[in-house]
Amino acid sequence: MEKNVRIISALRKMHDNPVCELNYSSPFELLVAVILSAQCTDKRVNLITPALFEAFSCAKDIANLNADELIPYIKSCGFYNNKAKSIISASKALVERFNGKVPATIEELTTLDGVGRKTANVIYSVAFGGNAIAVDTHVFRVSRRIGIAKTNTADSVERELQQFFPEAVWSEAHHLLIHHGRYICMARKPVCSECLLNKECEYYSRKENE
Repeated sequence: MEKNVRIISALRKMHDNPVCELNYSSPFELLVAVILSAQCTDKRVNLITPALFEAFSCAKDIANLNADELIPYIKSCGFYNNKAKSIISASKALVERFNGKVPATIEELTTLDGVGRKTANVIYSVAFGGNAIAVDTHVFRVSRRIGIAKTNTADSVERELQQFFPEAVWSEAHHLLIHHGRYICMARKPVCSECLLNKECEYYSRKENE
């Protein structure tokens, strides 16, 4: 069995059908939630978005706000000044250039303020069913610990993972690696005793040989 198949199989056994943990009901709500999730937990974002989306449910609702009108809804997510500016600017761009709709390509998504490669990949994959691997801190850490990525930037790790996994499982691999990083391979105290990847994992091998 090829290494990529072994790793996907082990991750599937540990994480049953993982999905995006942000709550949303439209591509626009997902876009806003992902912007808010930067350096913030999905749990915290999910606590504040119900009131936010009840007040402002589409790009047109937010496009003409000023930051002071939006900040009270998002303040507990941290970095709220920058996030408010990005959400308002992205909403204006959606209204002016995309008829108020979130574009369905990574190239167009990355033209929006607050939308980098990671955010675009998440929206493309989750909202539109595209094949993409979004490299957040969990994916970056776990893939390098296992040893299936060696490089030092999110963009280069994304390219390595695209080469390692078949395109058909990119989005699944993205969710599996995120959940693995959140619930087993945590940053400070990974629970290696519960991990089925020990035979594949370079980090575990180094620990055992110390």
